[in-house]
Amino acid sequence: MSEPDVKSHKIEFPCADYPIKVIGDTGVGFKDTVIEVLSKYAKVDLSTLAERQSKEGKYTTVQLHIVAESENQLHDINSALRATGIVKMVL
Repeated sequence: MSEPDVKSHKIEFPCADYPIKVIGDTGVGFKDTVIEVLSKYAKVDLSTLAERQSKEGKYTTVQLHIVAESENQLHDINSALRATGIVKMVL
């Protein structure tokens, strides 16, 4: 059997509707910190904001869409979010 033709999915920049999901410790200001950091690097669409807590309430997930301009921009966003000390994962 031959393997299926798998094409890599590359992001075409600029990407006007790029979703970012940020997972971190639940606490006062988590959502605001995420929005503040994202706003420094990209245009943020606040109408796409979604926030959820884990079943135990220990973690919070914030998801937003941004205008992604480049791979470097996404790398900078990831680094800045992790540097806050309250972010566990960026997807």
